[in-house]
Amino acid sequence: MKDFLKPRIVISKCIEFDTCRYNGQMISSDFVEKLKSFLEFIPVCPEFEIGLGVPRDPIRVISLGGNLRLIQPKTEKDVTKDMVDFSNSFLDKLSDLDGFILKSKSPSCGIKDVKVHAGGGIPPKDPKGPGFFGKAVLEKYPNLAIEDEGRLLNSRIKQHFLTKIYSLRRFREVKKTMSKKDLVEYQSYNKLLFGAYSQKETKELGRIVANMDKYPMEKIFQNYESHLYTLFDKPPKCPLI
Repeated sequence: MKDFLKPRIVISKCIEFDTCRYNGQMISSDFVEKLKSFLEFIPVCPEFEIGLGVPRDPIRVISLGGNLRLIQPKTEKDVTKDMVDFSNSFLDKLSDLDGFILKSKSPSCGIKDVKVHAGGGIPPKDPKGPGFFGKAVLEKYPNLAIEDEGRLLNSRIKQHFLTKIYSLRRFREVKKTMSKKDLVEYQSYNKLLFGAYSQKETKELGRIVANMDKYPMEKIFQNYESHLYTLFDKPPKCPLI
């Protein structure tokens, strides 16, 4: 029986971890609560980390002259630089990650559907987009499993998220060994699962494994990892169960 490996997931701290929302409340998520024993969570609240208290006046993504700024309307405080600097610093210090669960529609943590407000009476080019921290996550870790708690209410998205984080976690362990034997075992063990996602990518992964003697192991693992990310880029067309 394989060892149970816990994926490492960064999560918005307001989701089941702390009462740190702008209104001093916490977001309830049965899904996250059930996963606490099975995942290694790294909770973070970017807004609190840049010095905004709890409770606090809300911040907004505002389009000014075609540039997006993160502003606290009541105080007119511009926290754009603070948020960008924190996001880059925090993410640069992380390693061995498998995914993110972020607060939906948050001007800091949202990964999509964050409202962009008009500044100076000029309508924004795009009325919705990611928050500032969420955007930094998407840019730095585009291949990992990244979702918000709202989207994870969808059973298909939830299943895909779980499948991806556990598959990537196991691959991280195999990658540490740089072992031909371990990679063959990983491919063999997951072949049917991979096939449910993409026959094309499954064949390519099999081809890479079958030709390991022709290239340096570092190149083999880099190529395999790239195609593994492509395979898990989207949920399978049909449910896995």
